[in-house]
Amino acid sequence: MKLKDDKKYARIFRAVLKLVAKKGLAGMTMGDISKEAGIATGTLYVYFSSKDELINALFAACRENSVTISFKGYNAQQPFKPAFRNIWMNILRYRLQNFEEFIFLEQCYHSPYITAATREKARQLTEPFYALISRGQSEQLIKNIETDLLITFIIGSMNELVKQIHYSGIALTRSRMNHTFDLCWDAIRA
Repeated sequence: MKLKDDKKYARIFRAVLKLVAKKGLAGMTMGDISKEAGIATGTLYVYFSSKDELINALFAACRENSVTISFKGYNAQQPFKPAFRNIWMNILRYRLQNFEEFIFLEQCYHSPYITAATREKARQLTEPFYALISRGQSEQLIKNIETDLLITFIIGSMNELVKQIHYSGIALTRSRMNHTFDLCWDAIRA
């Protein structure tokens, strides 16, 4: 039996990210993926038995990467606002610098391809962010409304900013980043 090659995994994952950005999840086939990755379709099936399995594996890897980057420099002992700002800025930078991953993740959140188990693992990864939001609410620094609703607002507005910047070519200056954070903070603070 031939061992699986990490470089092929990386090529397959890069191919999927590129294709999803062009065609979307539903428009992509295993044949498209193998062609884009430069491998035989049969070889692709050695690595992943189905498109669903491949999408779930890539979703899990991208989600783990995004969360790792999002929590870089985070210290749970920091006061709420600087801790929140640190994570917010990290998420924004990640999405701007990894646009294809961001688009892939966004499409996956709303697709039937992602299994309940994969969704639950992704949710567990973000538990520190939920805990931070709860802390901000208990300290009466942010609105005491449903946590999922707050996070939907925070991430949704950020997603639109990232897409606007990417598709319009407008540079995200430090000033614009700070103004955007201030808008988000003003909207969620108690």
